[in-house]
Amino acid sequence: MRPTLVVLAAGMGSRYGGLKQVDPVGPSGETIMDYSVFDAARAGFGRVVFVIRRDFEDAFRERVGAKYAGLLEVGYAFQSLDDLPVGYRVPDGRAKPWGTAHAVFAARHAADTPFAAINADDFYGQDTFRSLAAFLGRAQDSGVRPRFALVGYRLGRTLSENGTVARGVCKVTAGGLLESVVELTRLVRVGDGVENREDPAAPLRLTGAERVSLNTWGFTPRLFGMLEERFPAWLDATAGNLAAEWYIPFVIDELIRERRIDVEVLPTESSWFGVTYREDKPAVIDAIQALVETGEYPRNLF
Repeated sequence: MRPTLVVLAAGMGSRYGGLKQVDPVGPSGETIMDYSVFDAARAGFGRVVFVIRRDFEDAFRERVGAKYAGLLEVGYAFQSLDDLPVGYRVPDGRAKPWGTAHAVFAARHAADTPFAAINADDFYGQDTFRSLAAFLGRAQDSGVRPRFALVGYRLGRTLSENGTVARGVCKVTAGGLLESVVELTRLVRVGDGVENREDPAAPLRLTGAERVSLNTWGFTPRLFGMLEERFPAWLDATAGNLAAEWYIPFVIDELIRERRIDVEVLPTESSWFGVTYREDKPAVIDAIQALVETGEYPRNLF
């Protein structure tokens, strides 16, 4: 079966100041998601599933989903605060989504083939989708220890010039498997290196050459059972923290340490760009225009 692309588009875009998932950046009004779906379709993906919120479903279907009807099959899944294990309820005062692991979990009823999971607001490029399609084409859901994948970018090529970003920093074995991944949430370029400023009094210094995850994963549906199994324990451990988020790298790191999965790192030297902040948009527009002028993309995707 052809793989599925799961696009995580339920984020509120608080740092950007609006629904950046449907903001045009291409020469014919294309969104960043349009380029991801276009690249996935030409790499061999057969279906796209958008994980969104119910409150902007109608606008999303009309402005985004409808344009892909002739390209590949389109489906939807909905991330909601009350999608919780039996016996749990939304804490009073909780407004923030549960995080990327919960967003992927929301796709469990819509993705029944090997699938890639990506962010809606990141531009990944053709190489990412070709690598993921090749991996997912040979992915198996049998065996004691399933094998998943992530596309590993160089940290220094994934930063915003307008503020901090969150990245999963990876440790990779000599055999190309992910050994660990740690989510750092306040990364910023400083001189010729990078700092993580979660603790301003003791910033963590990095070189910029580290491999990082941009939430660009290759999974099989077997992941959904693992997420369902682990969600209650995470809810218990973070009870009382109304801002806690359940990150995919957090789950993957635990599963690797428990020797329950292997994760193959698919390295790329591509440069990421995205719209973490509204000030990022002009640079994204210029970068896409340059790719159009070199012939990598048509002027009008659809």
